[in-house]
Amino acid sequence: MSDKTHILLVDDEASLREPLAEYLEKQGFRIQQASNASAARSLLNAYDFDIILLDIMMPGEDGLSFCRYVRERMDIPVIFISAKTEETERIVGLELGADDYVTKPFSPRELVARIKVILRRANGSVGSSTNSSGSIYQFQGWTLKTDQRSLNDSDGVAVPLSSGEYQMLLALLSRAGQVLNRDQLLDITQGREAHAFDRAVDNQISRLRRKIEADPKSPEIIKTVWGGGYVLAGDVQTL
Repeated sequence: MSDKTHILLVDDEASLREPLAEYLEKQGFRIQQASNASAARSLLNAYDFDIILLDIMMPGEDGLSFCRYVRERMDIPVIFISAKTEETERIVGLELGADDYVTKPFSPRELVARIKVILRRANGSVGSSTNSSGSIYQFQGWTLKTDQRSLNDSDGVAVPLSSGEYQMLLALLSRAGQVLNRDQLLDITQGREAHAFDRAVDNQISRLRRKIEADPKSPEIIKTVWGGGYVLAGDVQTL
């Protein structure tokens, strides 16, 4: 087995995909290429990947749909690489569970930097919230196990989390009752070197609420403190 980071690169534009794959291989990554979502699904069934680089505008199933498919089944970080530069597209991508969004044309060196940041975050090496390796958090019927990076409901049913959602939830759980503003949450979950923006915090909080709140529009677990930020309310037991 190779110890190289294994990347699934999904883009129908061969003139971009193939040179990018070659560059990433020179940087020490292991690459599998797919020109569409169908081929990408087959590769997901055949290999274990550490991260997915995913175009949005593809013939047939688009990248947004494929990202939703991935997020419902597995916890693999996803970076969108897209020619769409509108903020609404970025927000939709992040709300679907992507960990980052890079617009074309982009610097391959910057992309590599972003890949490394996300992989460090996924492996629990960015931010002080990751110092609780091996802990079990129980809160309002939910259980988060940090050694397995798993979230289960009161019936033991697993709920998939993206790496960004996991880090956000862990940051809030490890500081339950403490109001954290957006800057603090970005620093804890992504590190100062990350390329992020305030709306990314709001998007991840919104996604988490849809997964863990009985009524996401009237949240009882992750509450908004107007002018302050967010706080995880209620009792949290750490085992």
